[in-house]
Parts: sequence; structure tokens; C-alpha cells
Amino acid sequence: MRIAKIVKSNSHVDYIGRVLDRLDSADPPAPEHYQFGQFVSIPVDSSMAVGIIYNSQLINPEYGRLGPRLSSSADMNAVFSPDLVNEQGVLVGLLLVGSVDERGISRQGVPRAVIAVNSEVITMGEEEVRSFHTDKNDRLRLRYYSQVIMHARQFAPQLLLAVLDQLEAIFGEASKTEIAVLRRSLNWQQVFQSKSM
Repeated sequence: MRIAKIVKSNSHVDYIGRVLDRLDSADPPAPEHYQFGQFVSIPVDSSMAVGIIYNSQLINPEYGRLGPRLSSSADMNAVFSPDLVNEQGVLVGLLLVGSVDERGISRQGVPRAVIAVNSEVITMGEEEVRSFHTDKNDRLRLRYYSQVIMHARQFAPQLLLAVLDQLEAIFGEASKTEIAVLRRSLNWQQVFQSKSM
């Protein structure tokens, strides 16, 4: 499902998407489609970049405006000023963690391609997430762990826990041991960081 369009970037792996609203789409996404930890794909030429939603921000230019409001309600504006731009919206932070080429071969790490403004952001289904996290021996792989720690800043531990929850549901017993080791490592890092502060 299309949920957003890229509007800017903070770095080569950190992009911002504006969630589609009713002016952009007849069927805009519901909040559960762009929640924290959601895997997304962004088409780039014949391949696609893979990312995770790690942050959100509400934009509302009307907040903080002082004085009387001379404009009409949104319903009235739709009738009398249909070209009036709706400046309110939701922005989502996307951390890129890999790519999938035209042959369907996935690569975890920093994608080489630069994402263009207005590129579509699409939610990934369970099978796509599974395929992205499966190595050639049909085992779980998570090679972007350190990339998330470095780039997701204060959200990194919670983001990794959300990812591990999803992977545990997808892979089940087959990868229970690996996921438990990653959870212990993450918990140890959190304890160590909290003691050093």
C-alpha cells in the first residue's frame, strides 16, 4: 500500500516522507499503516530501497498563529477555495537498511542509490519482510543492526525491539535462538548505556 512520498533527506540513509492524505489519494493510509517499526520499500529505477519507519512528526502551521482567524472551516474551504493547500500533515522518518535488486536479491546495509524527491513509499508485506531477512541457507539475517544503533539515535533500542518482535512472529521457532541472543545483546547495551550516563 502506498503510504507516503519522499519530501527530503537528512543523510544518505535517513529520509523524510509525507504521509498521503485525502488530497493525495482517494484511499489514504490509516495510522496503523505507518506505525513505528513498519518496513517499507521505495522503488528506485528497477530496484527498491528497503527502510523502516523510526520516527514521526506532526506538522501544523496553524498552531501558534495569534489573532482572529479570517478563514472558513475546512469543509467550507473545500467548496469555496478548492485550490487551498492543506498544510497540516504527518511526516515519517525512514531509515534505509538495504535494497532489493531487479532479480529479487536482497542486500542489507547502506543502499547505493539516492532516493529522489516524490518517490513513493510502500508498505512491505510479511512475505517481503521474510525474504529480505532470509539468507541463501534460509536462515535469519540481520546485518543492519549496527546501522540502526548508529542512525536511529534515541529510538534505536525500541526500533530494534519492534523489528525483533516482527521477525519472531514471521520466523517462529526456526530463528528463536538467534532472536533471543539479539534481545540479550540489546538489553545488555541498554543497561550499559544507562549506567554510563
